[in-house]
Amino acid sequence: MVKLGATEIRELTPAEREKKLKELYTEMSSIRVESATGGGTDNPYKIRNVRRAIARILTIQREEELEASK
Repeated sequence: MVKLGATEIRELTPAEREKKLKELYTEMSSIRVESATGGGTDNPYKIRNVRRAIARILTIQREEELEASK
């Protein structure tokens, strides 16, 4: 679910991007709670992938903001 490419993100509408961003923040929060309470996750790189997906969405949103302001 976390593996989002830039082209996939660009195809989403702004509302869908916001929804996906909220889902990713929720997922990141639950992963952090799980690891803080001593439970290991199945995939140790999951938090890294979630953070990168969030960064991609935020970057694309910023690019579109800058394009709109031109």
